[in-house]
Amino acid sequence: MNLFYSPPSNRVIVKLMPHAFRNALERIADQKGPGPSATFSVFHLVRALELVAGEEIGRSKLAGELGVGEGAIRTIIERLREAGLIATSRKGCALTDKGMGLWKTYTSELRKIEIPKSDLTLGKFNCAILVKNAGARVKSGIEQRDAAVMTGAKNAITMMVRRGRLTIPSVSEDVGKDFPRAATELLRALKPDENDAIVIAGADTFEKAEYGAIAAAWVLLDID
Repeated sequence: MNLFYSPPSNRVIVKLMPHAFRNALERIADQKGPGPSATFSVFHLVRALELVAGEEIGRSKLAGELGVGEGAIRTIIERLREAGLIATSRKGCALTDKGMGLWKTYTSELRKIEIPKSDLTLGKFNCAILVKNAGARVKSGIEQRDAAVMTGAKNAITMMVRRGRLTIPSVSEDVGKDFPRAATELLRALKPDENDAIVIAGADTFEKAEYGAIAAAWVLLDID
């Protein structure tokens, strides 16, 4: 399983804010071109950068991992290449320094894990993403749930750390007490701090749970 959290590097290529990552990829996804409309979303671009950051990867393998067709993967690669985020060769695709710098702004603020089914995580497959310093932007959690469902997830839960406790709006003031198994796993793996947010998306496949979690977390990225 390719998870996009890795320990911080001492090398800083570009210092940007998370909203710069969001804005850059949304501009790429929204580009208009000749022919039919694009059959991929901005979240496919996020996953593409994650996969390319992990290793140099060929077009066919990348398409399979993203779950897109030949036409879509050609467009994805071309747009990322034109934006200067990836370079292509006979061996496949690799991040450029610009692409790595942009990717690091994302992974510095988000961590992703697969978590098992529990009384809190009801999907057959479940993916959780921590978003740093986003707790204050969580309202009811409905916006994150709707974003996840639109990508194919079955459901999504959003929680935040408030006064040292994991809380879920209108559901639980203390997740550690009400859902101890799930809380223990989240705290161990994600190590959230005060005012961090965590979104969990569940689905029938891990791919859909993953895209759902990315979509839900996307809503919480600072765009000010």
